[in-house]
Amino acid sequence: MSAASRGLISRFRLLSIGPRTYSFRSFSAEVAALDDESDGAAVEEGSRVMKPFSRRTGVIAVKCGMTALWDKWGARIPISVLWVDDNIVSQVKTMEKEGITALQIGAGQKKEKHLTKPEMGHFRAQGVPLKRKLREFPVTEDALLPVGTSITVRHFVPGQYVDVTGITRGKGFQGGMKRWGFKGMPASHGVSITHRHIGSTGQRDAPGKVFKGKKMPGRMGGKQSTVKNVWVYKVDPQRNLMYVKGQVPGAEGNFVFVKDAAYMVPSRDKYKNKKYEDISLEKKLMVYKKFDLSLLPFPTHFSSPYEDPSLLEPLVADIGETDPFMPAD
Repeated sequence: MSAASRGLISRFRLLSIGPRTYSFRSFSAEVAALDDESDGAAVEEGSRVMKPFSRRTGVIAVKCGMTALWDKWGARIPISVLWVDDNIVSQVKTMEKEGITALQIGAGQKKEKHLTKPEMGHFRAQGVPLKRKLREFPVTEDALLPVGTSITVRHFVPGQYVDVTGITRGKGFQGGMKRWGFKGMPASHGVSITHRHIGSTGQRDAPGKVFKGKKMPGRMGGKQSTVKNVWVYKVDPQRNLMYVKGQVPGAEGNFVFVKDAAYMVPSRDKYKNKKYEDISLEKKLMVYKKFDLSLLPFPTHFSSPYEDPSLLEPLVADIGETDPFMPAD
């Protein structure tokens, strides 16, 4: 683990995750008007109605490790702890200017001496604090947020499902048995020092070569991976922590990207035989994994100015009123 990653984990363990204040660049009315003209329609802050084809932004989180929790029935739940560290909107991309609708999210903090000049210019142009990690999330036009909007862990609701993307642990050069789960050679008599070999890799004269993509020994791990349909069990607004069920990619201290577990499908049967790319966004529907859309804050959760984050209680998913340990009638 790098020194920076160890520093993030030590900060988490010391529970120094209180609210932070930053000084944002102040714009005059004339400059703001020029910016609105150049960027197209102004992005307004506030809650809106979520439509069937709407897509919200994701967040950048730090994997803090794994633990276990017990629900009210006494069932053990394996938990991955994710820390949403000071996520803000660092750039808004619109169809008029960039040709896409997306939000760039920044997380963490970084000193000026550790940034390149192009990075410094980007943060100064947007008027946002210096961020350690940036990530762009495609969104629909109705889910755009103004630059500088804070995104907390309450962006997600306990009980919903999310997709978590990260870089898996690098395991170096590994053999076919560990990398691909091959059975290996027999362990009985007649096999000499080749018990863990993969065996034959091709044919004879025809085709006379090894096909591309053949599963063979090589570097394992260290690649981007997405775990889909991860259940959000608990949300702690006071410390900006999210508890999800099961494992997520990466080691402790690594950044992971969390977004709603949703996929796009054609909304009408007449588009069934057409290519997916030919169907416009309005003719598709967002299908969320086993969750009620009306419970999601759209486009994100906006905290009340009179709300004290230190007094907020953790939110736990509803697991129903049926005891899983009682025999069925």
